[in-house]
Amino acid sequence: MMKTYDFDTLIDRSGSGDLKHEALLPRWGRNDLLPLWVADMDFATPDFVVDALKERLNHPIFGYTVDPSDYRPAIIDWIRTHHHWEVKSEWLSFIPGIVKGIGLVVNVFTRPDEKVIIQPPVYHPFRLTPEGNHREVVFNPLLRREDGYYDMDFENLEQVCDEKCRVLILCNPHNPAGLCWSKETLIRLADFCYQHHILVISDEIHSDMALFGNQHVPFASVSQHAADISITFGAPTKTFNMAGIVSSYAIVPNVELREKFFGWLKANELDEPTLFAPIATIAAFRKGEEWRKQMLAYVEENVKFVEEYCKEYIPGIHPLRPQASFLMWLDCNELGLNHEQLLELFIDKAHLALNDGEMFGPGGKGFMRLNIGTPRSILHQALSQLADAVRRL
Repeated sequence: MMKTYDFDTLIDRSGSGDLKHEALLPRWGRNDLLPLWVADMDFATPDFVVDALKERLNHPIFGYTVDPSDYRPAIIDWIRTHHHWEVKSEWLSFIPGIVKGIGLVVNVFTRPDEKVIIQPPVYHPFRLTPEGNHREVVFNPLLRREDGYYDMDFENLEQVCDEKCRVLILCNPHNPAGLCWSKETLIRLADFCYQHHILVISDEIHSDMALFGNQHVPFASVSQHAADISITFGAPTKTFNMAGIVSSYAIVPNVELREKFFGWLKANELDEPTLFAPIATIAAFRKGEEWRKQMLAYVEENVKFVEEYCKEYIPGIHPLRPQASFLMWLDCNELGLNHEQLLELFIDKAHLALNDGEMFGPGGKGFMRLNIGTPRSILHQALSQLADAVRRL
C-alpha cells in the first residue's frame, strides 16, 4: 500500500539550532517574526532518510569511512531517470556545499584581476562569494517580460563581457524567480560562453523541484559546447529538506577541467564526504520518489493558495508562479513603497521575515521572496498578517 505523507503537521523547531529561527534576533533585531526566508522547508525530513541515518548510528564507531558502493550509482540513476542526462561515474565528485563550490571554482580557475558574470536578480551568494574572494562581479541583468517572467539578455551579455571575464554563474532553475530555462536559451548561452572561453558554473540544486508540468534541463546536457565548458553542482538537500547534511556534488564532463578541479579538491581532501552525506544521498535517491511527488503536489497547492489569497485580499502584491522550487517571487511595486517602507511593512507591521528583493541585485527592487515550503496554516497566518498590514497603509 502506498504511504501518504503528512505536510500539514506543525513541527516545533525550537531547540534544534535551526538558522530560520535562531537568526531572527541577530539579523532582524527581533524574534517575534514568522520566518519565511531561508530556503529550507518546515516539513519533516523523510522517514527513509532518518531511518538510514539511525541505522548507521547503531554502530558505535564513527571512524574514517570510504564512499558506499552505491553512492555514485544512486546519483547517476536519479539524474538519468529524472533529467535524461547520462552522467559517467568519473565525472562526479563530492563537494562540501554549493556556495563553497562556487568559491572553490573561483579560486582554482580565475586570477584576482579576472571577472565573474552573474545574471541578477539572482541568489545573492553568486555576487558575495566572488566579491569576498576579491574578484570583480559583472552584472548581466535578466530582462523582465510583460507576463512577469524573465529572459536572458544576450545583447547586454555581449556588451559587458570582456577578455577578463572568465566565469559565468548560471542559476538553473533560477532562484528567486523559479524559472526553468529552456533548452534553446541554454544552447545559446553555451555557444556564447564557448566562443568567449568562459567557464559556466551551473547551480542546479532546485532541479528536482519542477512544478506544474515544467521540466528542468541540465545545462551540460544541451550540447557538446555546454558539456565542454561547464561544472554542474547538484544536491538532494533542497528536495528532501536536509540542508544541514551537506551532500553536494560536482559533475564535470570535460577531462581537462575535471583533472584541474578534481585534482585540486583531492589535494585538499575536499572531495571526501562526511560520514552521513552519502548515506542520506543514497536513501533520498533510492527511496524518495513517492515522497518527492507528494511534497511537490502540496507545494503546488501552496502556490495556488498564495495566488488566490493575494488576488482576493492583497491585490497590490503580484506573486510570480514558480516553474520550480518552493520559493515565490512577490512583486510588491504596485504598493508604491520605497525600500525602507517595504521592509517596514513586512517586518514591523506584518511581523514577517522574508528575503527582500534588493539583496538579489539589480531588478530586485520592490520584490520580496517568500518561502512556501511550510504547512498551509502557517502560510495562511503569514498572508493574513500581511493583508492586515497592507490594509493599514
